[in-house]
Amino acid sequence: MVDVILGLQFGDEGKGKIVDYFAPGYDVVARFQGGPNAGHTLYINGKKIVLHQIPSGIFHENKINLIGNGVVLDPITLKRECDSVAAMGVDYRKTLFISQRAHLILPTHRAIDKASETSKGNEKIGSTLKGISPAYMDKTGRNGIRVGDILDKSFTTQYIKLRLKHQKLLDNFSFTEDISTWEEEFFGALEFLRELQIVNGEYFINEKIQQGKKVLAEGAQGSMLDVDFGTFPFVTSSNTISAGVCSGLGIAPQKIREVLGVTKAYCTRVGSGPFPTELNDETGELIRHTGNEFGSTTGRPRRCGWIDLVALRFACMINGVTQLVMTKADVLDSLENLQVCDKYLINGKETTEIPYQMLRMNIHPQYKNFEGWKTDITGIKSFNDLPEKMKSYINYLDTTLNIAVKFISNGPGSEQIIVAL
Repeated sequence: MVDVILGLQFGDEGKGKIVDYFAPGYDVVARFQGGPNAGHTLYINGKKIVLHQIPSGIFHENKINLIGNGVVLDPITLKRECDSVAAMGVDYRKTLFISQRAHLILPTHRAIDKASETSKGNEKIGSTLKGISPAYMDKTGRNGIRVGDILDKSFTTQYIKLRLKHQKLLDNFSFTEDISTWEEEFFGALEFLRELQIVNGEYFINEKIQQGKKVLAEGAQGSMLDVDFGTFPFVTSSNTISAGVCSGLGIAPQKIREVLGVTKAYCTRVGSGPFPTELNDETGELIRHTGNEFGSTTGRPRRCGWIDLVALRFACMINGVTQLVMTKADVLDSLENLQVCDKYLINGKETTEIPYQMLRMNIHPQYKNFEGWKTDITGIKSFNDLPEKMKSYINYLDTTLNIAVKFISNGPGSEQIIVAL
C-alpha cells in the first residue's frame, strides 16, 4: 500500500511538515523525483531544519527512508544534510537507503546550469543553479552517471568521458569559472556516498509492499511545475505529479491508494513564469512577510497571490487527489477581505480550464469575494472552533473542487494541524 503526498501549486506548499505529521503512520518514506532544488522545512523540537534530498521521515525512529531512482542526487548536498541530521542525534546510516538507479549531479552539471541561465538574460527560467536540468538532460540523453556506477571499476572512465562532453558545452557558453574546488568536494562526497546503503530500489520497495509495509511517497516542487503539465517552459525537469511515483520508485499504479494534495490557503511562486493571481501590491507584500515567503533553498522572495481554483482543479484532476491539505491558513488571519479565483477570462470568454500555453495568453482571473475572519487561529485545535467566515472559505473550496479539505495547518509547529470533520 502506497499513499502519496505532493504539492498542487508551484511548490513551497509546506509538504515537509505534512510528511512529518503523517510519517508515524508509515513504515517507509520515499522521495520519488526532484533534486536539491527542493527544500522541505521541518521544525524538530523547536529547531528549524531544511531537507533538500533526504526524505522527511528521517527524524522518526526506525522509519525506512528511500531516495528513489527518479531523484537526481548531489553527493555534496547529501553529505551536508547527513551531517546536519546526525548533529540532531539521528543515525541515518541505519535508516537511509539510496536507489542504484538515481542519477548523479556532477560539478559540471552545476556549471552548465549557471552558464545556460546566465546566457538567457531577461528570459531566465528561474533555475536554482543546482545542476538539476542538465542532470535530467543527461538522463534522458542516455549519458548520465548513476549512483550504482560509483561502485564499478569503470566509474572514473565514465566520469572523464562525460566531463569532456560537458566541457565542450561550457566552451560554447564561454564559461571560464574554475570549478576545481567543486570537483574536490564532489569526489570527497563520493567516498561518503559509497559508505551508505545503496540498494536495488525497485526490488527494495516492492519487497516492503509485499511484506505489508505502509509506504508514503513524498513529492518535491509542485504540480504546476511538472515538466509535462506545468507552466512550460517555466517548470522543473521531472514529473512532479502522482504518475511520477510509479516511474520514480518502480511501483505499479494499482499500489497507490490515497493521494493527498497540499495547497496553501493562498498561492506563491518562486522565479519566473505565469502567475495569474499574483498580487503586486500591499496585500501581496503583507502575505509575503506574514507567511515568511522566502525560498527555503534559495532565500529568494516568493511572489504571492490569491488561491487559484482553476489551476487547483486541474492539479487535482491530473493527480487523482483524494484528500486536500490546506497549509498556512493562519497567514490570512489579519486580512479584511479575501479573493478566490474560480475562472479565467481569456479573449472575452470565461473558462475553467488551464490553457495549453499560459505565457502568451492574456489571462484575467475572475474572483469570488470573501470576508476575512480577522481571528488568530494559531491556537485552535478543533474544526468546530474555527471562525464561521473561515469555514465558509473552506466549504467553498470543498464544493468547487469536489474534494474535501481534510487537514488544515494553522502554524509552523508540528502540532498545529486541525483535522476537518
